[in-house]
Amino acid sequence: MRIIGGRFRSRTLLAPVGQKTRPTSDRLRETLMNVLTNGAKNRALDARMLDLYAGTGAVGMEALSRGAQSVTFVDQSSAAMTALEANCKRLGLGEESKCIRSSVCAWLRRAASPASPVTQQFDVVFLDPPWDDREEYEQALGLLGGEAAKLLAPNAWVIAEHRSKNALAEDAGALRRWRVIKQGDATLSFYTRASQSDEPADELPSEAP
Repeated sequence: MRIIGGRFRSRTLLAPVGQKTRPTSDRLRETLMNVLTNGAKNRALDARMLDLYAGTGAVGMEALSRGAQSVTFVDQSSAAMTALEANCKRLGLGEESKCIRSSVCAWLRRAASPASPVTQQFDVVFLDPPWDDREEYEQALGLLGGEAAKLLAPNAWVIAEHRSKNALAEDAGALRRWRVIKQGDATLSFYTRASQSDEPADELPSEAP
């Protein structure tokens, strides 16, 4: 696995031992970065990103390579965290990266609590739970559209990767889906706050080339 573009282009990443982690493909990462960087606003540049179910950290590190300000990685797997921390070290990442070993939903609940020390808001949130765990998708998106919405910056994007045949809900609390990009077995669903969307309300689902 490698970084596709930007300042870390062609740098290789370690993958966790075992079969539980399913890294986002190079092709889908490139599609995601194209969407983030090629619109009216370059959303990767100087972004504060939250990479949930981070695995290898490839998506967040790709964003850092393209100019993101910082990425917070969350994953509960010890094998994933070992690989993630090693990848941060091999890329020489310092304060721009933060690795947290935790259940994603538990961390979102803690971060949303009034007593939480987490004060940062995120411009881009990427989540890629186990594809067949529908409940995990519903809980994570529900939290981001509900009690954990305070973690989202104004006009933040929440992007979920999922199996193409497992469609996600159009709405999750205050979040509304405005775009869908399908690429073979994988799909990216894009959400933003319904009341703060700066995207066209009539944006149609699309099929990636």
